[in-house]
Amino acid sequence: MDPTRQHDPRAWRATALLLFVVGLCACRGDKSPPAGESRPPAAAATTATAAAVAEAPGDTAIKAQPPAVPNAAEAKKHAGSKLKYYSEPLGVGAELDKVMVKQFQQDTGIEVTIIPRPKDATETYAVYQRLFQAQSGDVDVMMLDVIWPGAFAQNLVDLNEKLGEAAKQHIESIVRNNTVGGKLVAMPWFTDFGLLYYRTDLLEKYGYKKPPETWDELEQMAKKIQDGERASNPNFLGFVWQGKAYEGLTCNALEWIASHGGGAIIEDGKITVNNPGAQKALARAKGWVGSISSAGVTSYEEEDARNTFQGGHAAFMRNWPYAYAAGNADKSPIKGKFGAGPLPHEPGQKSSGTVGGWQLAVSKFSPNKDAAIEFVRYMTSPEAQKFRATAGSFIPTIPSVQQDPDVVKSLPFLANAKDIALVPRPSNSTGARYNEASIAFFQGVSQVLQGKEPRAVLGQVEQRLTRALR
Repeated sequence: MDPTRQHDPRAWRATALLLFVVGLCACRGDKSPPAGESRPPAAAATTATAAAVAEAPGDTAIKAQPPAVPNAAEAKKHAGSKLKYYSEPLGVGAELDKVMVKQFQQDTGIEVTIIPRPKDATETYAVYQRLFQAQSGDVDVMMLDVIWPGAFAQNLVDLNEKLGEAAKQHIESIVRNNTVGGKLVAMPWFTDFGLLYYRTDLLEKYGYKKPPETWDELEQMAKKIQDGERASNPNFLGFVWQGKAYEGLTCNALEWIASHGGGAIIEDGKITVNNPGAQKALARAKGWVGSISSAGVTSYEEEDARNTFQGGHAAFMRNWPYAYAAGNADKSPIKGKFGAGPLPHEPGQKSSGTVGGWQLAVSKFSPNKDAAIEFVRYMTSPEAQKFRATAGSFIPTIPSVQQDPDVVKSLPFLANAKDIALVPRPSNSTGARYNEASIAFFQGVSQVLQGKEPRAVLGQVEQRLTRALR
């Protein structure tokens, strides 16, 4: 088996089964495109975009006390060590990092400097590449997207000796994803998949008894609610999502295509991206821009969409589970007025959610590896995962934590997500060249959103993916 393999789709089906059966049944443009490739220009933000992307109120104060460090006595052996942690860049995840780092420092005497990673995952990947190429000691602990362990494995510490026993608590398929060439190069931190968020109060106001199940229903509902709400809020939008040319657009587009019967763009090593289902899905998304979504949605990342929705300026949103806790924060304008569940699908197809999730890893070039490992031990511990789930709606990777009554209560949207078809990104087919393949895909999708015809663009994407797989 190729040692650069990052995950097997069958493993993610196992993850899905664990996630929803074990106690819970009761996915960020590269600013430096490859040579010869140009990124489509971003659409100018509209007035609605500028107004709506102001910081959403009420989502940054973490009131709960983070857990004490379970292994504090052992970790204190490294007191005085100084670590640099490439952390969540903003939002509730960043606030959780701050309070947990403070707790860790207090309990262990290990100093941790938080360095917010780029909020764009594709740019984060490029930053890590540069650090590793320079064999830089300027990063000790870092966040890794679920599709990156294979690409960065040679630059990461093998955690088996110190954390191998702890890893046995986590979902097996994710641990297997993070094990490359027999080495555990990252610890599971949280898992993810795309969801549809919807304003329950507005659905009721406009006569809808339930959220949309098909894309046609979403478009109809979004248009009706948008038209009605603009009488009092000219900036109101029907649907917000992640349309910038970056990894987040890959995640969104994979969901559109799969839910239109267009497959997973690369299947069994064969490139299948240019097909009628994919063409229809992208044509549909192009039609949203400037209608139920602003023209500025083509510059949106996760937080842009969340701030718009949470600020009360949108009826529907595609985002990850983390947005649930933020939306229900004490001062959130939409607290208690929204729900979350499966994304829409075409008739006869299934709702799809791109597999996301992040890991924590230690750089091989860290001057303080043992202290860094103790920090990772704390941040991925059962106690920490429960805290992050209840305070920030991050889905745990430890089945026993998933079953905790407090966690089940904090993540009610999972009960409505049992039938989501999880869509893996094609990292198992592309290995270390995944980033190149993803850039080819999301740049093509971006061109469609800017007005180009899907069939012609997907033909070009097919050619670029062919080169990436050689």
